[in-house]
Amino acid sequence: MRNPHEPRGADTRARIAAPPGARRVGAQRDAEAGPLRRADGGPGAGATAVGRLASTVERLQRELEQAHADAAGRALAEMAVGVLVERLRCGPTEAAAQLSTLAEQAGVPVIELAADLVNQVAADTISAAAREFVAAQAAPAAGSVGLRLRSAEAHTLVAADTEAAARSMLDHALRPLGAVAVAVWAAHPDQSLSLAGSAGFTEQEAHRWRHVPPGVPTPARRALDERSAVGYGTLADAGLPSIGQHEVSGGRLAVPAGIGGRLTGVLEICWRDELPDRSQPLERQFEALAELAAATLETWADSGSPTPGAPDAQLEGLRQLTDGLADPCLILHVAPDSGELPLQFTIGHVNPAFVDFAGRPRSAVLGARLLEAYPLAAESGGLLEKVEHVFVTGEPFRTPNMTLAALVDGVPISAQAKVGISRHGGYLVVVWRLDDGTPRVARLLQHAQRLGRIGGFEENLPTRQIVWNETIYELYGLPASAPPVPLDQLADHAHPDDRPAIGRFLRTLLHHQRPASTAFRLQRPDGVARHIRVVAEPVHDPDGRLGVVRGAYQDISAQHWTEVALAATRDQLAQTEQQAAERSRLVLQLQHAIMPPARGPQDLHDLQVAVRYRPAEKEHLVGGDWYDTLTLPSGAVLLCVGDVAGHGIEAATGMVALRNALRGLAATGAGPAQLLTWLNSITHHLTESLTATAACGLYDPATRRLRWARAGHPPPVLLRDGRAETLPQIGGILLGALDQAEYDEDEFTLRPGDTLVMYTDGLIERRDQSLHTSLANLLALTEQAVGECDGGPGALEAHLDHLLRYSASDTDDDTCLVGVSVRGGADRL
Repeated sequence: MRNPHEPRGADTRARIAAPPGARRVGAQRDAEAGPLRRADGGPGAGATAVGRLASTVERLQRELEQAHADAAGRALAEMAVGVLVERLRCGPTEAAAQLSTLAEQAGVPVIELAADLVNQVAADTISAAAREFVAAQAAPAAGSVGLRLRSAEAHTLVAADTEAAARSMLDHALRPLGAVAVAVWAAHPDQSLSLAGSAGFTEQEAHRWRHVPPGVPTPARRALDERSAVGYGTLADAGLPSIGQHEVSGGRLAVPAGIGGRLTGVLEICWRDELPDRSQPLERQFEALAELAAATLETWADSGSPTPGAPDAQLEGLRQLTDGLADPCLILHVAPDSGELPLQFTIGHVNPAFVDFAGRPRSAVLGARLLEAYPLAAESGGLLEKVEHVFVTGEPFRTPNMTLAALVDGVPISAQAKVGISRHGGYLVVVWRLDDGTPRVARLLQHAQRLGRIGGFEENLPTRQIVWNETIYELYGLPASAPPVPLDQLADHAHPDDRPAIGRFLRTLLHHQRPASTAFRLQRPDGVARHIRVVAEPVHDPDGRLGVVRGAYQDISAQHWTEVALAATRDQLAQTEQQAAERSRLVLQLQHAIMPPARGPQDLHDLQVAVRYRPAEKEHLVGGDWYDTLTLPSGAVLLCVGDVAGHGIEAATGMVALRNALRGLAATGAGPAQLLTWLNSITHHLTESLTATAACGLYDPATRRLRWARAGHPPPVLLRDGRAETLPQIGGILLGALDQAEYDEDEFTLRPGDTLVMYTDGLIERRDQSLHTSLANLLALTEQAVGECDGGPGALEAHLDHLLRYSASDTDDDTCLVGVSVRGGADRL
């Protein structure tokens, strides 16, 4: 089955534009028009002919509308048949028969059953809107919502253009909501709008608003600027011009339309009376319709931008053309996720003659955003401004003198160049010719190397060819005619005590093929010893083999002797360091006294509870992670974990205060949200500059209901039937940030065999990953632990040990784990 959001080919549009019913209607119209042409022209004959012609046109219109409706119904039914083919493992004919049988048994029309089947398996905005309406309304009404939206989608698929798609959305989805008109706007890079389709307006009004220039503050423009739905009680009160402002001056709602994060237009919905209340289910319906509008714009829009990942003959032709130029040349195209101005451009190709004036290799520029490679191009009158102008207007740009600038390691480097920019379809060709200022930049770099006592080298490993600059010969005390020293002989020229460090440097560089650096004492032939730092990186050939090593030597002798002079000062600070170490040991002892690193499992009613605490690897990083599990006087079980910001004795004492305060507050019988509200007030008023996160749960053994709330803390993980998932991200700000705060609360029922894991961020945090990626890795690790544990009495503790042992965190932070397993039924994880 075809994805409804995929553009249709020309053959498909041709079949849709002329369905079988329409062809039969055309033949019948020709047959009935014959007698009219043979009429004798008398008064009676003329009146009869006009009446017959009007009747025929009206009947043909009804038949054409019925043909479109039949085509839309077939499209929706074909989706449902495809679902049954996959579910029942049968052929299309048997699936179609099964669909009719199921509809007859359920007593519903086939089209309604088809919509329900598609909604059940789809994961798009239409199914989400139907599910939210089910949660807020009665089932029959909810079913009609899903049917209306799927019908609107099916009619949009068979529509001949965006105009017909707008009529379908108005008739099948928006009129039941009280709307009387709709407009679909297409957004353009120059911030102008064009009316791609409309319904409910007169032809004169639609023609008058066919184009909206940039700068006109319409509701559609506001929605694009804010990137969210914009509603107005009445258009007259909003004071904004828009289509139908004199005919339909009631409520207006403008919803941005886009696919894949790129906004391509706006869906504007009009009411004759005031704008209805925008409940969340209604909002989801409008978002689903906006996505349908975006699909029609993608299908019928004539866009000049290249399609990512698609073969482009034009781009290939430009590559061949620019590769023959002797001047450096770049080919730019608009980035796929670029929205309104300022546009984002990607460097799609650089020709063989390209030389970066900042001295970077071609690979550092190719594929990067223009502003990532040359951020200073965004200056007023700079390269980006000229590129945008050429892309929007199509006018070529030439200048004999433009300043090109780049940032390299935070240092701005500029060059003067002759620049030419021209547009070719959806691509831009930028050609520059650098003037004699480029050698001047190279001389500046040479002076910087001389002043910094830095020398560069390049060693070709297969050919053993080595290139040194003059500075390295000076550092080694060798004449310029002497052969360079290979890297594998570096230890022979170093102090014997530094050879292990050089061995580790070479192993990292040549064996692991990663950038490396080290410092050593160079023993020169003249007997002078120099302290040298060497930095190098491997360079791979197109086949991925290590071919070249590039790097630099720097004389750090002055820095070394400065460090020796500072050693005396560090000796004076030894007493202070000893006091700091004693302070860290006291913090660690305090934390271990309250929460030992490991404790045996507890049986709390029908729960088996196990806890784990792993201190920070470095003593000075001891933090304020804490946990607590106990049975309250009410019979409920308190489960909580928390993390006080910071490290040291302040974090540890703050942890003790919050843990004891929560124990006392929990005895009142209040729910988790109320407990966190009180704990936030305590944190804000009774501590100094203390903030913390926490997750708190109350388990009722009688009903197995767990109520829980969070204050800026990662959500717990639920393991059920071998599948792991995080609990919902309910709202709740961290403790101590505000004077007064409210916290959301959620609840669910635990089942026998369920395992719930509460943890602090020390288990998942990585410097190189987002929180979303870290949570996904934790879920995978939790499911992996099911197969590693044997399901015996110690399975829960083995599960927690598995998480601690194989967690991929790299922040050296404390980690707390609370594992809860529900006994009864299947006891295995």
